[in-house]
Amino acid sequence: MSSRAQARGVDVGADTRPAVTVLSGFWPAVTFAAARALLAADPSLLLVRHDIREVRDGAVRRVVRTGSGVLEDERVTLVHGCGACTLREDVLPTLVRLAGAHPGRDIVLVLPEALEPEALATACAHCLVDGAPVTEAVRFDSYVTVVDAAGLMAGLTSTDDLSRRGLHAADSDHRAVADVVARQIEYADTVVLWGHSTADTFETARLAVLLDRLAPWAAHFAVVESTVDCTGLADRLRHTGRHRPETPAVLARGIEGYALGVHEPVPDCGVVSTVFRARRPFHPERLHRALGAVTAPALRSRGHLWLASQPDTVVAWEAAGAGLSMGSLGPWLAALPDDRWNDASDLRKLAAAMEWDPYYGDRHTHLVTIGVGLDAADLHRFLTACLLTDAELAAGEEAWRGWPDPFAGVLAPRSDR
Repeated sequence: MSSRAQARGVDVGADTRPAVTVLSGFWPAVTFAAARALLAADPSLLLVRHDIREVRDGAVRRVVRTGSGVLEDERVTLVHGCGACTLREDVLPTLVRLAGAHPGRDIVLVLPEALEPEALATACAHCLVDGAPVTEAVRFDSYVTVVDAAGLMAGLTSTDDLSRRGLHAADSDHRAVADVVARQIEYADTVVLWGHSTADTFETARLAVLLDRLAPWAAHFAVVESTVDCTGLADRLRHTGRHRPETPAVLARGIEGYALGVHEPVPDCGVVSTVFRARRPFHPERLHRALGAVTAPALRSRGHLWLASQPDTVVAWEAAGAGLSMGSLGPWLAALPDDRWNDASDLRKLAAAMEWDPYYGDRHTHLVTIGVGLDAADLHRFLTACLLTDAELAAGEEAWRGWPDPFAGVLAPRSDR
C-alpha cells in the first residue's frame, strides 16, 4: 500500500479485487504516454483501451495488452452505436472478465478522448454485468486525467463541436470540445500536466494554476516527458485510494454541500477563480441580456442558480469555450411536500438545513467562474445587477411566474454524461 493511501486511512491492501486506474484525456498521445509509463513500471498490468472511431457504425476495437505483448485485439459489434453503449456492452464486461481470468493483476483503463470519466462512473453505479455490480469484481482506485500542456488552452477556448472533429459518439452527440475538456479535468481525482507550454515557462506555470482552480479537489502533478520517472509516476497514480464513488456529479455538488471551486479573486499567474453566491433569484430577462458579458471573460463557469420565473427548479449552469449550457437539476427542497424529502440524500438535506431561510428555503445561487485576466469585481457587479430588486422581490412568486421568460422550455433535466 502506498504511503499516500496510508495517510488517507485507505486499507487497499486488504481488498483483493483488482484495482482499476482510469486514464482519460482529450489528447491521446499524452494519455498513452502515461499508460506506457505505468506499464513500464509494472509489466504485469493489464492495459485496456477502446478505439471508438467506428462506434456510430456499431463497432469498436478493443485492445488488451501487458508489458509482454498484446493479449486481445478484437473488433466488437455493439447492439447500439453510442458511447454509453460502449461502456455498458463492452468496457464494463471486459473489466469483469479480465478480473476473473487474471486474478491479482491490476488494470489500467484508457478511455477514448471524447469519453468523459463521469459517464464511466455513472455506468458503474447503474449497470450490472451478469446480474452483479461491476464493483464486486474490481475496485476503481483512481480517475486520472492527463492534460497536454501544449494543447490545454486551445481545448478550453475551442468553439468546435465534437462532430466537427469526427469524435462524436452518436448522431445525437452535440457536445462541445471545450465542455469535454473541462469535464474530464473536473471529474478527476488526479490531474497530470504533461509536457510544457510552447510559449515559455511562465505559461506552463499559468497552466498549472489554471488546472488547480478547475479541479481544486484533485491531486496535481507535472511531468516532463523527457525525464519521466516511470516508477515515481506509478507511485503517484496507482493504489492511492483517491476515488470516492459517493461524491455527487460535479454540477450537483453545490446543492449537496460540497465545494464547487475556490474564491481566489487575486490573480495568480493571471488566473482568477471567483465564487458568486446570492439568496435572491435572477430576473430572467436581465440575466438573458447579460449572458454574453457574464460568460465571455470566463474559461469555465459552473454551478446552479435560482431563476425567479421558474422558482421551483434548481437550474444547472456550465459555460466553456464561449458556449453556455443550462438545464434542470430537479426541484428545490422548499418546493417539495414533506413526504418527498426522503427522495433527497442526507447530505443535501443537511446542506439545506444549515442555510435554510424562512422566506427562500434552500433556494440560492452558487456559481464559480475561472478565467485568465478575469475581473472578479466586474463579474460580481454584472451578476448582482441581474438579481431581483426589492420591489420585484416583494411582488412574490405568482407575479414572477408570469414574467416573460427567455429560458422557458429550454431547461431540460440534466442527465449524467
